[in-house]
Amino acid sequence: MVEPITSKQFHEAQGVEDWRVLSDGAAAFFATGSFAKGLEFVDRIGALADAANHHPDIDLRYPAVLVKLMTHEVMPNGWLSERDVALAAQISEVARELGITTDPSKVQTVQVAIDALDIPKVQAFWAAMLGRSATEEDLFDENGFAPNFWFQQMDAARPQRNRIHIDLYVPADQAQARIAAALAAGGTVVRDNGPQWWTLADPEGNEVDIAPWPDTWSGWGG
Repeated sequence: MVEPITSKQFHEAQGVEDWRVLSDGAAAFFATGSFAKGLEFVDRIGALADAANHHPDIDLRYPAVLVKLMTHEVMPNGWLSERDVALAAQISEVARELGITTDPSKVQTVQVAIDALDIPKVQAFWAAMLGRSATEEDLFDENGFAPNFWFQQMDAARPQRNRIHIDLYVPADQAQARIAAALAAGGTVVRDNGPQWWTLADPEGNEVDIAPWPDTWSGWGG
């Protein structure tokens, strides 16, 4: 039986220094520098994944490879296990062998959040529009190629036309730099729920929740 581990336990493990925990698992950004090196790296990852029978999500681009790990068997009580620790450490070792560097500042997950009074009705519309199957709270892209849509309960109607905000999950050690950059660009802090998350608004009031909490999670309620 596979047991879940917390983000804290993941980060305390040996060999996973390249990785950060987001809302959809542990992630690492590898700057390969070329498509050929990226293909070689992905091929090596594939061999490791097949040997472990544990397969990551991989995004191969011309200059870089983004890898995300999650153990689906432990959901909804968590999203990581020792299987992720082991494979993450192996992938990082291969990166070092190939001379590939990492960049935690490039690791992030974007989620679209829609505030609604009647979630089932609003969710049904977006499920039809996006061609997705509705779950209790989320509209997941089953293939993992597009952002998750999450629906937040409102207590009362608000007058503005648009009630969509963006959820931006970043590594804990990158959050303050992102906030500082946003403030320097004219943004304001609307709500300070740090260190779990902050709500910032652009000069016209459009909001984004920047949330590093998954990267420091030590258990439900922790």
